Amino acid sequence: MDIRKIKKLIELLEASDVSEIEIHEGEESVRISRQGAGLAPVATVVAPAAAGQALAPSPAPRPESPAAEPEAPKHTVNSPMVGTFYRAPSPGAKPFVETGQKVAAGDTLCIIEAMKILNQIESDKSGIVTKALVENGEPVEYNQPLFVIE
Repeated sequence: MDIRKIKKLIELLEASDVSEIEIHEGEESVRISRQGAGLAPVATVVAPAAAGQALAPSPAPRPESPAAEPEAPKHTVNSPMVGTFYRAPSPGAKPFVETGQKVAAGDTLCIIEAMKILNQIESDKSGIVTKALVENGEPVEYNQPLFVIE
């Protein structure tokens, strides 16, 4: 799909009250959605899969211990888009947050690169970062948990 068409779709989305649009052209498709008030639209392009390409099997879930006490629900910060996860603003730079660090709502936690655009991901809750769930440079999926904040 031509990048000019995608840019035009983003402009149309910004100028309207529509929150999401998905277009299919043959085997290619693009989905553009607004993630919330004040945020720029996000475009996701899905390329056709190669014929005969096999998907990796997902690992079997671990059985839970019957004696384990139920844990309090933990808050996760999830990826708002598909892209590449980066913990720091540039290679060799100090990460935005470390495990054990206190964060406030609105603090930058990481960057997700999507379509050559660097998108800062902010904390939606104040608390302490107890776990980073993704390694630097790894690809992430939409709604994939990135950090645990308590």
